[in-house]
Amino acid sequence: ASDPSHTFGMTGWGKFMEKGGYIYIIGNWTGDVIYIGVTSDLEKRIYQHKNELIKGFASKYKVSKLLYFEQFGEIEVAIQREKEIKGWRREKKNKLIEQANPDWVDLAESWFVE
Repeated sequence: ASDPSHTFGMTGWGKFMEKGGYIYIIGNWTGDVIYIGVTSDLEKRIYQHKNELIKGFASKYKVSKLLYFEQFGEIEVAIQREKEIKGWRREKKNKLIEQANPDWVDLAESWFVE
């Protein structure tokens, strides 16, 4: 049975600064590198990744394409989910992305268009 305390990516956009948290998976444009993170403000965090405002793994490997996300009512639940997914083999992570985003498109492509 699915857990009703969170929602999966690719549903209504809008502002992503609600109480709770998100796990997200971003990738580079060739799809060979992915990064899994957690945040309380998805839109802000994706903006930071796209503009390389966060120094570290994501900026080093040019990982900024939003491939997948899940929303949770509590940040602690999101943190546990992030740890769970980070423990998976890469092929299982790929299947998770492909269930919601089979073409690996950037889900945030239109978020920051002026």
